[in-house]
Amino acid sequence: MKEVSDWNIPKWPFLAANAALLAVAALVIARAAHPITQTEFILATATGALGALLGCLPFILEYRATKKLVEINATTTVAEQLQDLKKYSAQVATATDQWARVQETTKGDAEKTVAAAREITERMTVEIREFNEFQVKLNDTEKGALRLEVEKLRRAEGEWLQVVARILDHIFALHTAAARSGQPELAAQIAQFQNACRDAARRVGLAPFEAAPEEKFDAERHRAHGVETPPATGVVAETLAPGLTFQGRLIRSALVRLATANPPPAPESETAPEKPAPVENQLPLDAE
Repeated sequence: MKEVSDWNIPKWPFLAANAALLAVAALVIARAAHPITQTEFILATATGALGALLGCLPFILEYRATKKLVEINATTTVAEQLQDLKKYSAQVATATDQWARVQETTKGDAEKTVAAAREITERMTVEIREFNEFQVKLNDTEKGALRLEVEKLRRAEGEWLQVVARILDHIFALHTAAARSGQPELAAQIAQFQNACRDAARRVGLAPFEAAPEEKFDAERHRAHGVETPPATGVVAETLAPGLTFQGRLIRSALVRLATANPPPAPESETAPEKPAPVENQLPLDAE
């Protein structure tokens, strides 16, 4: 069996030709009168394209060689298995021949031989059945272990999603308080901090979103604060809690206050604002 390293193509001639052609293209552009003519532009473009092709050619050839090597190795493995099969066939034929000779030399013990052969066959059948049952039990055990690991991973995913969502909610509340404090510098710093935290969350697929003021109410992405049946023509006044999507899937709607349907907010001492829906209530965990 050949190794991939035996099929490596020397790349330095191609790369040298690539560098030379790119240098020629740069020289043509550098020495051409500006604005350059169409001929000079075509010559420089063709030279650069040819250089790029030569730079990519060794990698393409090496990929094709590697692919061919994989096919050759697979063919070699099949041929070796066929050779083993031929050996087994020869052994079976030899055993059959020996069995025929034994029958000829032991004609008087033919019934005993048949009984012994039948007993061996029955034992082999029992052993094969037991082996198949063992394989089935082993497969079931492995599937159960894999299913348990998947459930653990999904449970852990749900737990860290809840933690990150709560952190983002607190940061959003902090940003809202800073914006209402009347201190622009503080609000700008908190906004930068919130954007940095959201960028970090997007790297793992968790993306918060907000409803823009005067945006049309969308029942699939928004949840109206204090209104059980929001009107179809409702308009968003402000976002009270951001919505969340995980890997492109909506896991929590944004909590908004409608401009026309919602009453004005009461003081904090009288009523507490509605909390955003927990992530675990909207994040379906697929079971195997």
